[in-house]
Amino acid sequence: MKCMICKNGETAKGKATVTLERGESIIVIKEVPASICNNCVEYYLDQNTAKEVMDKANEAYKNGAEIEVIKLKITA
Repeated sequence: MKCMICKNGETAKGKATVTLERGESIIVIKEVPASICNNCVEYYLDQNTAKEVMDKANEAYKNGAEIEVIKLKITA
C-alpha cells in the first residue's frame, strides 16, 4: 500500500518497535509485525496486532512500570 504519511513510499511486511507513553510510564514493545514504509519507515499495524500491543502496554502500566521493554509474542 502507498504510505499515508510521506505519500511516496510503499509498505512491506516487517517488524517495528512501538514506543508508548502514559503519564510517567514508557513502554517499548519490540518485534511487532507491521507494514513498514520503505521511504519514511512509518509503520502500520493491523487491528489484531494493535490490540495485542495495547493489551501488553496496559498490563505493564497497571503493574506500575516506569520503563518496560517487551518482545511481542503474538498469542493468536
